[in-house]
Amino acid sequence: MKITWIGHSCFLIEGQDVTIITDPYDEHVPYKAPSFPADVVTVSHEHFDHNAVNRVPGSPEIIRGAGEHTAHGIKFTGIRTFHDEEQGKKRGENTIFTFTIDGITLAHFGDLGHLLNAEQLSQLAAVEIVMIPVGGYFTIDATQAEEIVGQLPHVKVILPMHYKTDVLGPDFPIDTVEKFTSRMQNIVEIGSEEVTLTQDSLPAHPEVWILNYA
Repeated sequence: MKITWIGHSCFLIEGQDVTIITDPYDEHVPYKAPSFPADVVTVSHEHFDHNAVNRVPGSPEIIRGAGEHTAHGIKFTGIRTFHDEEQGKKRGENTIFTFTIDGITLAHFGDLGHLLNAEQLSQLAAVEIVMIPVGGYFTIDATQAEEIVGQLPHVKVILPMHYKTDVLGPDFPIDTVEKFTSRMQNIVEIGSEEVTLTQDSLPAHPEVWILNYA
């Protein structure tokens, strides 16, 4: 499997038999356009910086919302959450998606805005790779992200997302990744926007992998 961070909350995940893009953003987000071919696109919520499915070439299957979904032979489980700490009153609902590619179970947390309850955590118990927001303001912050990943018994790779980079400019009101990494152990600077891994190459203990944006 190859994982590429396009930017913001958008990843390109290339398995042996399927290619997935998560949360493509529109032209108002100044990263490279998420215009990579994909079989499946997941959308965590209906905000412009997460739902620009029209930018993905071809005719991908679009996965939205809570519950069980199947696309290109892959089962996606959508876990209902919220974009804020007030049951969605401020920013609406959010969906965490879990799915297994090439024998590895991943979770994309979208714009999660709160800590998780026992039922939500139980649905994430098998997850080995997480893509989780850490920038705060619109989402959970570094402290909350640390708490959540610490509650996942099988997590091996933590991919931070939705944090401030030089592309977003000084006025974008989220924190840089350093607020998260300063709280964590085993930080790995990948030095590239992409990484290739297999079940056998997963680290023995949880590591935070910092990708460049594409």
